Amino acid sequence: MKFLLPVILLWAFQAQAQLHTETVIYKQDTTTLEGYLAYDQSIQGIRPGVLVVHEWNGPGDYVKMRADSLAKLGYVAFGIDIYGKGVRPTTQDEMGKQAGFYRSNRPQMRARAKAGLDELLKNKLVDPKKIAVIGYCFGGGVALELARSGANIAGAVSFHGNLDTPNPDDAKNIKCRVLVLHGGNDPYVTRDNVNAFWDEMTKAGVDWQMVVYSGAVHGFTNPANGSDPSKGVAYNEKADHRSWDEMRRFFNDIFK
Repeated sequence: MKFLLPVILLWAFQAQAQLHTETVIYKQDTTTLEGYLAYDQSIQGIRPGVLVVHEWNGPGDYVKMRADSLAKLGYVAFGIDIYGKGVRPTTQDEMGKQAGFYRSNRPQMRARAKAGLDELLKNKLVDPKKIAVIGYCFGGGVALELARSGANIAGAVSFHGNLDTPNPDDAKNIKCRVLVLHGGNDPYVTRDNVNAFWDEMTKAGVDWQMVVYSGAVHGFTNPANGSDPSKGVAYNEKADHRSWDEMRRFFNDIFK
């Protein structure tokens, strides 16, 4: 019973959560962006804020689900928009073009991420000293680039994200702790990419950690990716649950 009690209390707390969600229109220079805000109205006072960065298909239901889950944990979650309002690619070719544009233009990628951070900081429920960013696939790379930009945040978490950067020396700008959650069989983020990231973080003296999940390929947290790892992108239930738990422990540590 002693072991079950915390779990029962957690279930009871989440069942009583009063989620507030809304679409937030904001801007980066002259570009209009469309984000998604979620928080629990039953919680009083300020709390940590978490930016959530979408995959290469842009903001959608998956990001909203993750933001809602973070809100139920007691955070103010803000799903940001890197592509711009109304830019929602539907084919792999379109997704590749959108993601590729920002991956080849890191200053613009960082500017879009910074716009999301600035918008989150405007929220009076958010503790400005307790901010983190998480991202998935393309969004994981964005989360790391925001950290490399020198943003004043407490943590950055990449779920099966891109690890490469054209300017490895920018790691010296990182002020936060970094957590990378990676599929051990990911064919798109290779062992060479991992080794280069390892060297980059180590050289810059960053407080970082990486957890590798055996058997997991790219996109292992999203059920929409199917269950066939031979395709290189597939859902892995164990890795999904374990990586989320790892993120929660990370947040408990950096926000304590």
